[in-house]
Amino acid sequence: MGILWFILIFVSLSGHGDAHGPDSCNHEGGLCRVGSCVSGEYLAKYCFEPIILCCKSASPTTTNS
Repeated sequence: MGILWFILIFVSLSGHGDAHGPDSCNHEGGLCRVGSCVSGEYLAKYCFEPIILCCKSASPTTTNS
């Protein structure tokens, strides 16, 4: 019965249309994180919606004088 729940959760997580997966996140310079992004990062998209986030470093702002 436990394996059935595992399969159900896996299918549920992989079935979201907005989830791009870890390969896409890493290819675009992001990291997959569980829960929330760390300080200095922002949510770019989801690796597996809604639990695993694709976080990217916030680029420093530049000012032109």
